[in-house]
Amino acid sequence: MTTTRRGAVPLVLAALVALAVSCGGLPGPGSAPETAGPGASTPAEVTGQTFEEDVELIKRLTEEFWVGTFEASGRTYRPLQGFVPYSGENGPECGGQPSVPNNAFYCPVGHFVAYDEQWMRELYDRMGDGSVYLIIPHEIGHAVQAQLMSDFELNQQRELQADCYAGGALGALVRGGSLTAEPGDEDELLLNLAAAGDPEDAWWRPDAHGTAEQRQTAFAEGYNNGVDSC
Repeated sequence: MTTTRRGAVPLVLAALVALAVSCGGLPGPGSAPETAGPGASTPAEVTGQTFEEDVELIKRLTEEFWVGTFEASGRTYRPLQGFVPYSGENGPECGGQPSVPNNAFYCPVGHFVAYDEQWMRELYDRMGDGSVYLIIPHEIGHAVQAQLMSDFELNQQRELQADCYAGGALGALVRGGSLTAEPGDEDELLLNLAAAGDPEDAWWRPDAHGTAEQRQTAFAEGYNNGVDSC
């Protein structure tokens, strides 16, 4: 996805909104802005023609969006302290726990996001750049939860809110002109969300993320209604 070439953000997801799950919103006064925040790049300034450029682009734009969103709520967003690609089992530890292959994660100890670069590149090549434009905003969504000290009874609630935050950030970036969606982006995005869904609604599991429909719905809620609806 870029501002001129390809994309992963759907323009229309209204059909999913009616099924949207409820998740906790960003507290504080004001509403989330429709732009990526102060200092956001214009479409002419961003490229994103390769995997590496897409990864860096959506990381930067998503954090710019959250800077503006936190400011509108009277808060200060703390940028990630690290954005770490790794390979297989050679990733960074998080709180004494080793990283695992084929994964991306936010680590509150150190306030960083890490991702298995080969795994995400394979998703990018096989399923389109929608994978990058979902995974990175989702993990940054967990960084937002940590800064807001969000509390959840179930891991599934945490994950679905991160999906909603990802949709809210991408929707605002598209509406603000920092990213451009193209025909076919909706199908690509929903395909990536479906592939990441749990095979069954085992909501009690400590690793539950939500079914394909639940994840699609949570993302659509954020995309159409903004992060305040998450």
